[in-house]
Amino acid sequence: MPNQSLLDRLAIRDLVENWAVWRDAGDWERFATVWHEEGWMSATWFQGPAADFIRVSREGFAKGVRILHFLGGTSIDLEGARAIAQTKMTISQRAPVHDVLCDVVCTGRFYDFLEKRGGRWGIVRRQPIYEKDRIDPVDPAAAIRLDAEKLAALPEGYRHLAYMQELIGYKVKRDMPMLTGAEVDKLYTQGRDWLAGKAS
Repeated sequence: MPNQSLLDRLAIRDLVENWAVWRDAGDWERFATVWHEEGWMSATWFQGPAADFIRVSREGFAKGVRILHFLGGTSIDLEGARAIAQTKMTISQRAPVHDVLCDVVCTGRFYDFLEKRGGRWGIVRRQPIYEKDRIDPVDPAAAIRLDAEKLAALPEGYRHLAYMQELIGYKVKRDMPMLTGAEVDKLYTQGRDWLAGKAS
């Protein structure tokens, strides 16, 4: 018979996968169930309560915004009723860039602070880590010329994603955690503190 640790890990992985499938499919009622009430979401274009993230995601979806997610492996650190889950992922977004329809793909990790309450795991905080990205015209025969100075001023781990998002009107946060650096080191420290039982 499986032990509790294995059952918890399976439940967490299920939750992480449901987040991506339900959000990208626009299944907003079920998407809301992966969060605890005070859940907090951070992204390049949004930082705030999960309830607000659901609302603005829903509004964007209705307008045709498509920010899609694909998941890879998950590593889970489990301490009683708390966990940190890191899940390899890609974020893809399609939009016009200087009148050329393009796809941006950003590779990174979801870094999730989770807690089990009343027998149910939920996300308390989700912080993506942005590792690298690229941009390609949807039509391989199309040519695109980016503003090199503007691109170079954006954070290396998500500069093409940020470039596209700013062009279509989003305000992009410039100090998100990347593969290395002070921000991701701070995040790892916060993760250790969460597992140790400290307040979020």
